[in-house]
Amino acid sequence: MSDEIPMGPGAEFDAIRQMLERWGPRAVGIGDDAAVMHVARGDSLVVSVDTFVEGRHFLRGWLTPREIGFRAVAAALSDIAAMAARPTGVLIALNLPEYWNESLIEIADGIGEMVDLAQTCIRGGNLSDGTELSVTTTVLGEAFAPLARRGARAGDRVYVTGRFGGPGAATALLYAGESAGDFRDRFARPVPRLAEAVWLAERGASAAIDVSDGLLADVGHLAVASGVDISMDATRVPLMDGVEIDAALRSGEEYELVVTSSELDVAAFERRFAIPLTEIGHVTDSRDGCVHVSGARVANVRGYDHLSR
Repeated sequence: MSDEIPMGPGAEFDAIRQMLERWGPRAVGIGDDAAVMHVARGDSLVVSVDTFVEGRHFLRGWLTPREIGFRAVAAALSDIAAMAARPTGVLIALNLPEYWNESLIEIADGIGEMVDLAQTCIRGGNLSDGTELSVTTTVLGEAFAPLARRGARAGDRVYVTGRFGGPGAATALLYAGESAGDFRDRFARPVPRLAEAVWLAERGASAAIDVSDGLLADVGHLAVASGVDISMDATRVPLMDGVEIDAALRSGEEYELVVTSSELDVAAFERRFAIPLTEIGHVTDSRDGCVHVSGARVANVRGYDHLSR
C-alpha cells in the first residue's frame, strides 16, 4: 500500500503485518499513532464503538472465527446506520488470547468481508494479549443531517425493517446445546442497514434507532428520547417463521431499524432493498415516554441487557 507506514520488528507487528497482507487496499494509512481523516465540508463526524466478547456475547463453537470478525464489525456499523451516516472507516482493537492465535487470519478475513460490504476501510486499531477473545470496533461516519432518536413527533407512524426473532431463537437453541438451524444466519451474519437508513432519512424519517436491545426495549428508548408515547400493534410485527411474538419483541441484537415518519413509501423501499418495511404503530401526543402494545401499557420494556447475568 502506497500510504502504509513501515513498522518495526516484534510478534505484535508481525501479526499486524499478517492482517494487513490479508486486508490489502481495505486498510488505509496503518502504522502511525492515529488515523487522519478529512470530512466533507458541512458534514458531521459520527462515531460509535462496540465490543464483542467471548463468554459474554458468544461461546466458542457457536461461530467460526470468520463469523466472529464479520459480526463484530457489523454490530458496530449498525450504530451509525441508525444515524443515517455513511461509514468512512473502522478502527479494530483485538484482544487475542494465545489459544486463538491460529485463528487470527480467519478473524481478519471476516472483518475484511464486512468492511467490503459496508464499502468502507480499516484505518487502524490495536492488538493485545488477554484471557478471552474480544473485538472492539470503533466506527467513523459522516452525515450532513444525522438522524437521531429524539425527532419522533405526535402523529408519526412507526416502521421497522426486516423480520424479528431470529437472533433470540438462535441463541436460545445454542445455549441448549442444539443447532440454531434456520435462525443461525440471522445471529452469525447480521447486516447493518446502512444504505436503507440513508434512503429513509432522505425521504422524511424523523427519528431512528437500531434494534440491539430488543424491539420492545428500543422502541422504549426512542419514546423516552423523543418525549412521546408509542403505540404498537403486536399483530403487525413481522416475524421469522417459527418465532412467537413475545420472544420476537425481546430478541436482542437484531440490527434492524425502527424509524418514525409522517409517511414512507413502503413499496418503493421494498423494491429498492428487497426486505420488508412494515408499519407497526404510531406516535401519540402523550409525553410520558411509554410504550403501549395492542392497547396495553407495557410496564417493563427491558430487553437484552449486556450487563445481566
